[in-house]
Amino acid sequence: MRMGRPREFNAETALDQAMEVFWRHGYEGATIAQLTEAMGINPPSLYACFGNKEGLLKAALERYTKLRNVWMNEVVAAPTARDVAERMLMGIADKQTDPANPPGCLLVQGGIACGTGSENVPFELAAHRARNEDQLRGRFIRAKAEGDLKESADPAALARYVSAVSVGMGVMASSGSDREALRQVASVAVQAVEAQSMDRT
Repeated sequence: MRMGRPREFNAETALDQAMEVFWRHGYEGATIAQLTEAMGINPPSLYACFGNKEGLLKAALERYTKLRNVWMNEVVAAPTARDVAERMLMGIADKQTDPANPPGCLLVQGGIACGTGSENVPFELAAHRARNEDQLRGRFIRAKAEGDLKESADPAALARYVSAVSVGMGVMASSGSDREALRQVASVAVQAVEAQSMDRT
């Protein structure tokens, strides 16, 4: 007789399913019953694997960040600071309104309305968002060193601005804004980054 989890249990697939539940319902809204049903496991297996619900969220966030990092590496590989902002923000407009995905962003949705006992969750999500900002800051520092950004440009502030816009777009998407609305916001933000760039004409 086999004991414990079935051998066909696939941790990455299960985390992808948990990730979607947290993404759609937020941390507080996601129930253990919803999570275990989506993951195809029972509650004892969830607790054995992840410790508790917060432990599962952390694992799901690591999975989400790993997948997102592949995309972020493509973003920061864009040739100019302006192109970086455009690739990131227009990509967000498209991804966060894709019917194949839950609307908005897990790093925003997951922490909405966290109550007693879940105080660490917003900080956990903020830490993951900060990783993206760090990548942008490093890329904008390089852009300034290469003469792509004006001498007066502040790479850290620029990275914070683009990150803040991306979070706002996530809130908009989760509230029902369509792709065109998000692309309009992205376009204005890209123009703001372009204004910090050296004139190439």
